[in-house]
Amino acid sequence: MPKITEPLKDLQVKNAKPQDKPYKLADGGGLYLLVKPAGGKGWRLKYRFQGAEKLLSLGTYPEVGLQEARKKRDSNKKLLAEGIDPSDNRKTMKIAGAERVANNFEAVAREWLSKNKDGWAKSHYEKIVGRLENDVFPYLGSKPIASITAPDLLNVVRKIEGRGVLETAHRALANCGQIFRYAVATGRTERDPSGDLRGALPSVKSRRTHFAAVTDPKEVAELLRALNGYQGSPTVCAALRLAPLVFVRPGELRAAEWAHIDLDAAEWRYTVTKTNTPHIVPLSTQAVAILKELHPLTGDGRYLFPSPRSKIRPMSDNAVLSAMRRMDIAKNVMSGHGFRAMARTILDEVLGERVDLIEHQLAHAVKDPNGRAYNRTSHLPERKRMMQAWADYLDALCRGANVIQLRAG
Repeated sequence: MPKITEPLKDLQVKNAKPQDKPYKLADGGGLYLLVKPAGGKGWRLKYRFQGAEKLLSLGTYPEVGLQEARKKRDSNKKLLAEGIDPSDNRKTMKIAGAERVANNFEAVAREWLSKNKDGWAKSHYEKIVGRLENDVFPYLGSKPIASITAPDLLNVVRKIEGRGVLETAHRALANCGQIFRYAVATGRTERDPSGDLRGALPSVKSRRTHFAAVTDPKEVAELLRALNGYQGSPTVCAALRLAPLVFVRPGELRAAEWAHIDLDAAEWRYTVTKTNTPHIVPLSTQAVAILKELHPLTGDGRYLFPSPRSKIRPMSDNAVLSAMRRMDIAKNVMSGHGFRAMARTILDEVLGERVDLIEHQLAHAVKDPNGRAYNRTSHLPERKRMMQAWADYLDALCRGANVIQLRAG
């Protein structure tokens, strides 16, 4: 008569002690616990397929308990009854799982990014990565790219549009289209659904449109009081207060690095992204005071204004704009670039500063009388004086003091 195996008990499995040689505790149906001399315990399933004896690992104990091991045995026995080799099935499922991960939207997008990174400027690459990580991956990242439909994509870009950043929505849609076309070329999907969304978003006005700016001193005073009274996060508050004092490009402000700031010399030295040229921003006493308040909060990291999601990235390009919108400062009244226009107009028409100093401080291309480009240290003492006069003027406006108004045109 065949030997009848008594089923194992939980306590028996738990108390099984290692011996000099590996040994087995059988549970029935080909399932047994292998106890190793070093003390490890593992479940094994012995079975026959097409006349050959085979062995399948079902996990280690105690990670896989007795009852779970029995369920795994029974599910593999069902495969055998259907003529499927459990070992071959496991290999197939692993491959399929890896393919699913490799073919989800985020995996394909990051592959596309890596293929193009070397051909892009670093700032351009980081903007696209930030756009995808903040606005696209949370909704589409884990989906198989071949399963994403035009309505799925529209839902994502409309979320961006709903924040009042239509141009970002268009750019995100364009990036997604590039990723889908890469997926088509590499055999991960059959078509690009972004093409079905032409006309689904309102058109963006020409980028040549002038950025909105406040230039009347009375309105500037109201704007400054609103910015100084903002009740949001300390980093955004600091960025709002610093923006009119330094009037750099919005992308340069949000990506400012502590390594480039010298509080003792009252200077911020960095490379202008647009022209790839070195630049110096003299820091007024007011700007230095703001940075000294900020340093205990973010000074241990790279960026003055890190993203709230990750300190290794700067805050989003919409953080300052979104804060202004929450203060009911309409986008047709003031933009991030508007601080530059505000400074350009008032420094010239109210404070009477030399135009070449203003243009140089704006990091525009300025040439000396001999037609040569000024270097970053050109007229630095005069520019330091001008930046302090500008900060003092803004302080006076904010306090409501009598100030010189714009000259009549």
